Amino acid sequence: MTAAEATESDVPKWAPPLDADGLRFVLKQMATWTPLDVKAIFDDLEAAIGYQVEASRRPAKRLPAVLRAVMRRPGRGSPAAAPATVELVVRLRSHLARLGNIAVADPKFPPTDVMVQLVERGRPMRDEHAPGDQEQTLALARRLAFVLSDLVEELIEARYIEDDE
Repeated sequence: MTAAEATESDVPKWAPPLDADGLRFVLKQMATWTPLDVKAIFDDLEAAIGYQVEASRRPAKRLPAVLRAVMRRPGRGSPAAAPATVELVVRLRSHLARLGNIAVADPKFPPTDVMVQLVERGRPMRDEHAPGDQEQTLALARRLAFVLSDLVEELIEARYIEDDE
């Protein structure tokens, strides 16, 4: 049968890919979506492990503010975690979750073995209960930052994301 001979009954009826609830969900996701801000990731990495972030990315000229505050702390014992440190941990967890999703999202471009290892190493830390004292919270932030730093570098190298420079 040629195209000219095809009738309306021969052509399958179009069906939308999503129902109304599915379309509302997609609309909600698009409305709340924010673009990936690699600069913000590097800023948070610098706040957590600034002097150890790869020199070609963001050289730090001084210790991060969080570390300076801990080093200045007089007395013994561990005070409650500072709100800035807790907020940093929340942001690092969010970055790690988002980059982990980017690494494994597209089956046409499977993640490298290194990406899989980093995502698996970061997953327990994303779910780890936030410690109550400053030193343990800072240690968690640093552990998150080291995994995040390696993952962001791997994603940039594999061209999954673009560097901010």
